[in-house]
Amino acid sequence: MIKGNPITILLVEDDPAHAEIVRRNLGDFRVANRIVHVADGQAALDYLFHQGAYAAPKTSPRPNLILLDLRLPKVDGLEVLRRIKEDEELKSLPTVVLTTSGAESDIVNAYTHGAGSYLVKPVDFEKFTKLMEVFGFYWLAWNRFPD
Repeated sequence: MIKGNPITILLVEDDPAHAEIVRRNLGDFRVANRIVHVADGQAALDYLFHQGAYAAPKTSPRPNLILLDLRLPKVDGLEVLRRIKEDEELKSLPTVVLTTSGAESDIVNAYTHGAGSYLVKPVDFEKFTKLMEVFGFYWLAWNRFPD
């Protein structure tokens, strides 16, 4: 069993099937993870900036890791990323883009706006599951987060 403090992951994903794959695979790790799922960019910003339904920091704790889709309703993922990295309190949060787009322009824009990693979701279910397994080992087992 992996020891340490619980890790809160903010999953910003509008596709329910993709969100479920991520939840299931990251839930398999023996870390007391809390995965908070929001389905659009505005909800992600509300959560991160403690607005609206997420106004109480106690019930909406600061995440240790953000998994961010790019193609989102209301506010697109690049805008969410830009706002995170502009904010003094949020800019150090590891933000991983997890998207279906492999377009070079999206990759460049994501890194330009401060993404810590860029992962393209495979269309194949088994490959997506494997990607999440490897991702989970890296971020939840080997990576270290500040207190």
